[in-house]
Amino acid sequence: MDFKTFVFYVLAAIVIFAALRVITARNPVHAALFLVLAFFSAGGIWLLLAAEFLAVVLVMVYVGAVMVLFLFVVMMLDINLDRLRQGFWSYLPVGALIGVLLVVEMALVLGGRYFGLEAMPEPPAAQAGYSNTRELGRLLYTDYVYPFELASLLLLVAMIVAVTLTLRKRKGVRYLNPSEQISVKRGDRVELISMPAEKE
Repeated sequence: MDFKTFVFYVLAAIVIFAALRVITARNPVHAALFLVLAFFSAGGIWLLLAAEFLAVVLVMVYVGAVMVLFLFVVMMLDINLDRLRQGFWSYLPVGALIGVLLVVEMALVLGGRYFGLEAMPEPPAAQAGYSNTRELGRLLYTDYVYPFELASLLLLVAMIVAVTLTLRKRKGVRYLNPSEQISVKRGDRVELISMPAEKE
């Protein structure tokens, strides 16, 4: 076993351990930190596969932005863990069935003839001046331009839906109407009252 294979197995073991701790940790903050560890380890695996751009994007976007925001929200919210655990056993059979189906599906896919050294040989060595970032951009905007645009459209719809759901009307909250503020007149806001002078 060479050094590269050893590093791959170490990183893969860390990813599996961190993923298991994400779903088994009782504290949501600890689960989020284990997810950060899983992202870092996955980025290391991508570095071994000579996908430096994807590794950097994974660390910068998911660890640097998404997970920081997630940790901020989890730590700021007062999450009632006892309430979240209510009804856990009632959903366990459905979750176990879905888990078994996923394991069987992955076994059928990985155990078939589509994966393996014969089906996926090691790619040839890159030439001098080769950039996987440039090659990824070329593939995205030529061969996969329609799926790429469709994914961007789905993300745009998801953003609009998220904003719409969070802007629902709540009771007890005062809202401002800019058109009414602009069309207001002096007589509507200022009232002059004539009062006799008072002397002590």
